[in-house]
Amino acid sequence: MSKNHRISLFIILFCLSAYLTRGQQYNPDKVNKKAAQLNSKGREQAESDDFNGSIQSLLEAIRIDNRFEDAYLSIAGIYGEMKNYPKAVEYYEKAKAIDSIYFLDFSLPYSIYLAGIGHFAAALQAVDSFLTIPTLNETSRKAGTYRQSCYQFALDYAASHPANNNYQFSPVNLGDSINSDVSEYFPAISLDGNKLVFTRRVNGMNEDFYESTRTGGVWGMAHSLPGNINTNENEGAECVSQDGQWLIFNGCNYPDGMGSCDIYISYLTTDGWSTPENMGDSINTEFWETAPSLSPDKRDLYFTSNRPGGYGGSDIYVSHRLLNGQWSAAENLGPTINTIGDEGTPFIHADNQTLYFNSTGQPGYGDNDLFVSRKQPDGTWGKPENLGYPINTIDDQSSLVVAADGKTAYYASDKADTKGGLDLYTFPLRENIRPAKTLWVKGKVFDRSTNKGLPSSVILTDLATRAIISNLQTDETGNYLITLPEGKDYAFTVKRRGYLFFSENFSLSHDHGDTAYTIDIPLQPLEANATIVLKNIFFDPNKYNLMPESDAELDQVVQLMKDNPTLKIQINGHTDNSGKPADNITLSENRARAVTTYLVSRGIAALRLSSKGWGDTKPVADNGTTEGRARNRRTELTVISK
Repeated sequence: MSKNHRISLFIILFCLSAYLTRGQQYNPDKVNKKAAQLNSKGREQAESDDFNGSIQSLLEAIRIDNRFEDAYLSIAGIYGEMKNYPKAVEYYEKAKAIDSIYFLDFSLPYSIYLAGIGHFAAALQAVDSFLTIPTLNETSRKAGTYRQSCYQFALDYAASHPANNNYQFSPVNLGDSINSDVSEYFPAISLDGNKLVFTRRVNGMNEDFYESTRTGGVWGMAHSLPGNINTNENEGAECVSQDGQWLIFNGCNYPDGMGSCDIYISYLTTDGWSTPENMGDSINTEFWETAPSLSPDKRDLYFTSNRPGGYGGSDIYVSHRLLNGQWSAAENLGPTINTIGDEGTPFIHADNQTLYFNSTGQPGYGDNDLFVSRKQPDGTWGKPENLGYPINTIDDQSSLVVAADGKTAYYASDKADTKGGLDLYTFPLRENIRPAKTLWVKGKVFDRSTNKGLPSSVILTDLATRAIISNLQTDETGNYLITLPEGKDYAFTVKRRGYLFFSENFSLSHDHGDTAYTIDIPLQPLEANATIVLKNIFFDPNKYNLMPESDAELDQVVQLMKDNPTLKIQINGHTDNSGKPADNITLSENRARAVTTYLVSRGIAALRLSSKGWGDTKPVADNGTTEGRARNRRTELTVISK
């Protein structure tokens, strides 16, 4: 339900001049005069946002007249406005016990606060009672019907997700080092989970970026981001690239803005963050763009816009970074994600496969709920799943980010223990709505002969599906960082024109702890005798038929040959020393020939290819260990001529 349609506290509690005469026992005209005066005082205090003072006045009125139902109703409404839903329910029920007929008009807010504490069956019963009132106007009936559908959704969701019932949701305030007496929101967490960047509202309405570093499990005192990023205008809704080098955010009322709020980018330098640059008309319009989220390979930028041509008020869009570094025209994510309502605050996880966002148009608990969608094998997004109660509630859930570990979530909320306004909280995400735990590999690509860093392409491919998970460019000096979602086996390929590609294999089908990899990669120029090990060529034991998981690597060889039409290569097969030497020679020859046969089947001329089996005659490791034998069983590519 949008905020414009929320039922005002004061309309419910103070502006209903008429009361029911359907046989109720309570008569507001016969209330003790002193109690009535205190009730009026409490009303004035509440209208001035002095909720605590108002409650004290109303409690005094009740002490004078313990059957003063309007005072109980007022206290309940004020507690509801303070989001103290248990107290709101308590006082509504005290009021109902005095006169249930008089109470009937208040069954709608009562139902809302019952839902606020997760009592959805009772909430549904209460709103059903509210809708029996024959004199309801259309606005009230529409509000009741909407809440009825929300409570039914909650009951249906609980019935279809029984395992969720054991989930303990206890968000922890991140403490005084991060939260202050003003609002903090839009957290962005680093890949290692030890740096937090967030938006803070300062000096009334200005928004700036702050950061905190965690050392030994303790967050340090947050400070303003260094450099030229914070201004007297509003900066917010930021994301930081996984390598920590880019900060993309929503900037409002900038001199070079195309609309009131545009998306900007800043780069980390030795002097801090650079002066922000507008990301251009492929992304920004004269309308409103906000809440950017950058994929871990820096190839896709998701964001929210209310530009015309969408499915509702605001939709989620994506722009792709092209090979020339420019950004493609933004594309709407389509009707699977976007609705006639509002979608916003997209967050693409480090696994590059899991998207979180909020929506007022998808079925949910009320207002703005959080959802998760997962990328399908064909690259489309799957049907969004509501994150469920108690992550989603009757209140507005604005945004959610999840650390690379796949289980630690961060969000902003104004819970009872807030330091002031919105605070940042953390909590463990329920298992069935988690993304993949994500590790990473980083290092530097350089020329093997000169040691000079080489800008290169770094590609991560799912060996089972051959789907490219990430495809990124190193920086200008060859540095790279790429994320590795657990649960799959990957081919890791680094390539640059004029060089032999490099390949590695990461087998992450099973939990590998918290290992992060550092691999510096020397690329060999394309010249005679240059040799690489093809680490993603797989055969069954003692057989020479290529396994399907080999296709991704073999296709890289095909592309190498097509990019260099005069290149000639030899495929060399090697085994460990298990078995008879003659059998090993035969096996290695057949395996090498299987590779060249594949290449020919993909259009590479046979005269450019040769193969040789070496058996166990050229070991590169100790055959006395399992690891050594695995290294010796290998397929190599050697350049014959360029």
